Amino acid sequence: MTTNDLTNQSDTFDIGGDLTVHRLGFGAMRITGEGIIGEPDDVDHAKQVLQHAVDLGVDFIDTADSYGPGVSERLLREALHPYDDVVVATKGGLLRNRDTDWLPCGDPDYLRNAHLCSCDRLGVDSIDLYQFHRPDPDVPFEASVEALAELKDDGVIKHVGLSNVSVDQLETAREMVDVATVQNRYSVVEREAADVLDACESYDIGFIPWFPVGAGDLGAKGDLLEEVAAAHDASVYQVALAWLLASSPVTLPIPGTSSLEHLEENVAASALELTDDEVARLSA
Repeated sequence: MTTNDLTNQSDTFDIGGDLTVHRLGFGAMRITGEGIIGEPDDVDHAKQVLQHAVDLGVDFIDTADSYGPGVSERLLREALHPYDDVVVATKGGLLRNRDTDWLPCGDPDYLRNAHLCSCDRLGVDSIDLYQFHRPDPDVPFEASVEALAELKDDGVIKHVGLSNVSVDQLETAREMVDVATVQNRYSVVEREAADVLDACESYDIGFIPWFPVGAGDLGAKGDLLEEVAAAHDASVYQVALAWLLASSPVTLPIPGTSSLEHLEENVAASALELTDDEVARLSA
């Protein structure tokens, strides 16, 4: 496949039943500065990456207020607003500092304020998919979810998502609000959230695996990934993405990059068809 022919060939999923997106999306964390703090070294290039992703047929972009903080959302607006035919998801619930720490903050008032700030940076009145970034051990989980449920009732969130949650937390949230997606760490080499994925399949909830290629650490699967990659004249990272797409109809991988070359490599993975045997072996 040449660059001119390259397009997102993943099938689609209906987030919340009405936001239809290609299952291979884009994670906009890496378009910020080092340590996910501040602006990238080349702002124009970061915007080009975002624009090229959309040109290639990527219509689901995931970000968060903590990426920068605020930088990723602002660059999305500058590069893509008014987001024609693109679903933008963002998250709230983590604080940042100059030491690059990620600090949970699930206070309901803070989440309402974070949502308001995200709307401003993204240039929207209502956010397509707003996700609670991480449960806060110092705040009752129900209180955090209730704040998002109220924002959804107010019409300023179209769909509510969760991130970094257990099955029990998912069940608790579902009693309070319709949950459209769950975003947990999951990849061909990291399966701790397999039970959460199973629950999402049961409820037809989108499952967004973060670190979808294991941040490059292929662990014990390295040799097998190399073998499958060689059989398809592909990279091991493309195989890892293709496995995620093949492993469940509700997975929505969001590989992120600041490189145009890597972006094209990731999108090309949407056309990679693994055999049933390869999927089974990688899944073992």
